[in-house]
Amino acid sequence: MSHSVIEKWDKIQALLRDESDISKISYKTFLENLEPIRVQDNTIIIKTDDEIGRDYIERKYSKSIIIAIREIVGEIYNIKFMLPSEIAKEKKKVSNKKIPTNNNNEYNGLNSRYTFDTFVVGNNNKLAHAAALAVAESPAEAYNPLFIYGGVGLGKTHLMHSIAHFILSENSESKVLYVSSEKFTNELIKSIRDDKNEEFRQKYRNIDVLLVDDIQFIAGKERTQEEFFHTFNTLYEAKKQIIISSDRPPKEIETLEERLRSRFEWGLIADIQPPDFETRMAILQKRAEMEHLNLPNDVIQYVATNIKSNIRELEGGINKIIAYSTLVHKDLTKELAEDALKDLITPEKDKEITPQFILEIVAEHYNINPADIVSKKRPREIAYPRQIVMYLSRTLTDLSLPKIGQILGKRDHTTIIHGYEKISKDIQKDSAFKNTIEILTKKITGK
Repeated sequence: MSHSVIEKWDKIQALLRDESDISKISYKTFLENLEPIRVQDNTIIIKTDDEIGRDYIERKYSKSIIIAIREIVGEIYNIKFMLPSEIAKEKKKVSNKKIPTNNNNEYNGLNSRYTFDTFVVGNNNKLAHAAALAVAESPAEAYNPLFIYGGVGLGKTHLMHSIAHFILSENSESKVLYVSSEKFTNELIKSIRDDKNEEFRQKYRNIDVLLVDDIQFIAGKERTQEEFFHTFNTLYEAKKQIIISSDRPPKEIETLEERLRSRFEWGLIADIQPPDFETRMAILQKRAEMEHLNLPNDVIQYVATNIKSNIRELEGGINKIIAYSTLVHKDLTKELAEDALKDLITPEKDKEITPQFILEIVAEHYNINPADIVSKKRPREIAYPRQIVMYLSRTLTDLSLPKIGQILGKRDHTTIIHGYEKISKDIQKDSAFKNTIEILTKKITGK
């Protein structure tokens, strides 16, 4: 079986041998001949020939092995030691068991940890989560297609896997196919080369749910777009659910055929933004709870404060801290976390705050184009963020009112005063809005 743990086993062994506190003689006696067989439900099956020493290995070295795996692979797994005779017996049992028709390799691509239960909902992903849940509960009835977009490591794949798991848990006979756009393209090329076009089409069109990750990579590939267009139409007309993810909305995918772009916009488009501080805290607390990690709150707060870009890096930071704590035999403290992450987190110098920077932060928060804020457009969804920029520019910079007005589309200084006063009054009247201003201020100042 091809799996990152198995592929990187030599590196895991090297870490145990050279950088852990395990003596050379103990490593050679107990660990050198361990062999990973497969990964099943987030558990790594490891073969050991030592029937007498198995219990000792499990008791004495399991934690070190789990830490080494986490350090090399970046994920946490359970481990189970088995003897060759037990593995052979299990294989025989599996070979005699009748496999359901829908239990093929396509479903095994799902990560068992990516479920709705383990997904942390925050302001950054509320719409995408609600839409995903609605689709899972009523495939092809709620939103079809469902198009989820956002940056790397923000949870798009987690939501897609959650939908697949939920549908299969409700009906194990459902034909659910999860695939990356790259795999779709590669399989199409292979089917053309081997003259198996019909087989390819049957695979992708004779299903109940199709989930395609990173659809942006089919842009510019004419034959792939042609095939996906017909696959989409076949499934849609048969009232089958389609879920698509991308790093950007359909209208921003260059060289995507217009007929595909319009179809991607038929259903619901939901975005996922980087998590705010509270959501980052919740993600790390959930992770600690799920994996029974004793993480002090100040350690979680340190990581959540300093790693802001995406969830993958957030969890990678925690992995590194735990591994470092184990290797140096020190308790998990904020000081240890700072030491473990010193190559990832550099102390921020006091950055110059400019109206342009404030404008970008506010535009990102309200999901509007920065150019619209400095334009003459007057709809409330643009005018109000513009007034927020005026307020924050006056409170966070030393620039004169005419200078701020000049930067914000050559506006008169009296307009800046009006915007400042309007936001000041709203802060006094509305505690939720006051909280929004505080969040924006933290994003801008980094404090």
